[in-house]
Amino acid sequence: MAKHVLIVDDALFMRNLLRDVFESAGWNVIAEAETGLQAIEQFNTHQPDLVTMDIVMPEMGGIDALKKILTDHPAACVVMCSALGQERMIMEAINAGARDFIVKPFQEQQVLDVVARIFAA
Repeated sequence: MAKHVLIVDDALFMRNLLRDVFESAGWNVIAEAETGLQAIEQFNTHQPDLVTMDIVMPEMGGIDALKKILTDHPAACVVMCSALGQERMIMEAINAGARDFIVKPFQEQQVLDVVARIFAA
């Protein structure tokens, strides 16, 4: 059975890019969100196997959304997506419970390798 992913990014082109990566690998993109608040709502509604979470977004950033999701759902699997130069925020996200991270711009195989590593553990 295909795994379900929630894609969270304020940029439509990035959500579309990630959607293409996951769907080509047989995943079901169960929902998308543009803000951290929407991410929390979508997570609570759909309970996906994986969340890809942008760090910098309007309303509520990815790190705050990550913390809220993990407070309510400690087993949630969240992978952060960030631009180069955001190393401090990546470390903050990992310390807050993110399973891994993907640096933008990314190659399709990089995304799939991170996800494979998480689900192999």
